[in-house]
Amino acid sequence: MNLAWLSAGALLVAVALSCFTRLNVGLIAIAFAWIIGGLLGGMSPKQIAGGFPSELFLTLAGVTLLFSQAQTNGTLERLARHAARLCKGNAGLLPLLFFLLASALASIGPGNIASAALLAPMAMAAALRSGISPFLMAIMVGNGASSGSLSPFAPTGIIVNGLMDRMGLGGFEFQNWSYNLAAHAAVAFAGYFLFGGLALLRRRGAAGQRPSEPVPPFERPHWITLIVIAGLLASVLFASAPVGLAAFVAAAVVSLLRAADESAAVKNIPWNTLLMVCGVTVLISILEKTQGMELFAGLIASISTPASVTAVVAFVTGLVSVYSSTSGVVLPAFLPAIPSLIGKLGGGDALAIASSMNIGGHLVDVSPLSTIGALCLASLVSYEDSRRLFYQLLAWGLSMSVVGAGVCFLLFR
Repeated sequence: MNLAWLSAGALLVAVALSCFTRLNVGLIAIAFAWIIGGLLGGMSPKQIAGGFPSELFLTLAGVTLLFSQAQTNGTLERLARHAARLCKGNAGLLPLLFFLLASALASIGPGNIASAALLAPMAMAAALRSGISPFLMAIMVGNGASSGSLSPFAPTGIIVNGLMDRMGLGGFEFQNWSYNLAAHAAVAFAGYFLFGGLALLRRRGAAGQRPSEPVPPFERPHWITLIVIAGLLASVLFASAPVGLAAFVAAAVVSLLRAADESAAVKNIPWNTLLMVCGVTVLISILEKTQGMELFAGLIASISTPASVTAVVAFVTGLVSVYSSTSGVVLPAFLPAIPSLIGKLGGGDALAIASSMNIGGHLVDVSPLSTIGALCLASLVSYEDSRRLFYQLLAWGLSMSVVGAGVCFLLFR
């Protein structure tokens, strides 16, 4: 019995299940890891458990805990509402503002999904009040959130940088974030001009927040949270503090100063996502031990050349990401295959291939079958509006797999 084929097949089944079911693929991945590695491969439980990314888990838990505190105590909501007042009645500025706001929030730590969850309801409601196309607003909010997803402070950035570091591609945190941000900004602003942004700029109207609506001021808990977050960013940027452990310290300070409800914050940590990411990583470690990664890389190499590989991997990761989790399933499955893929192709730029996977996987995330697109869709009350938006976002998401392939081919050829 060939364990390489079994492990590669198990990964493909896990990815397929993540696309078409609501099962947490992390659970399935850990089960496959034990069946293939332990029962069939004779590995000890310690060897299988050795694939669990403990450092990654601590980092994700620390960062998501701190920003869960900032969300439950209202700090992030107040930031968003104060920022929305900057439009001063110009409806055309509102989608641009929400792009910038989503990008900034995602980059400083909450990540793309948390930022979209916070901003999508406000953004879609503001779009309807201001006569802005919900499709246009969804493009701007979704791409804004995804543009900050590879920040070294964001959960997805932590995952990607950890995976790349294991391949000897450490130290490219800024490049990962900036390449992804630039790609999403280009796509979002193209969408803005294609779908009515210029017309909005030519007319003035309500910018989504009525003058009579009071904007709640920052109070003691919010100022404490903001100061602590600023301290975390400074310690990581200027003192090279480990972001996960420093985030636990920051979260402890917020709790000790009674600036947030610790129990509510812990409940709001995305435990399902943590289980999904770590579970898939355990299965990936079994692929590496059984040479299954070589077979997985061979599938991509069979349809690629050194010149076209960036376009191919961007298209494939994008197409799978339309239906599946980019950070939890797609990138943990594809990124570790890069060394083997380069070996089978007889050459290639590892950083360019990794960047293509990162960009291709994220550009499609405004699809309604992805979490960010679904959040925008769920923010619409009207069934007719939501049905129309569903098809618009699905067409956009699928088209982005092709756009991503073209962008990555041009940028990383």
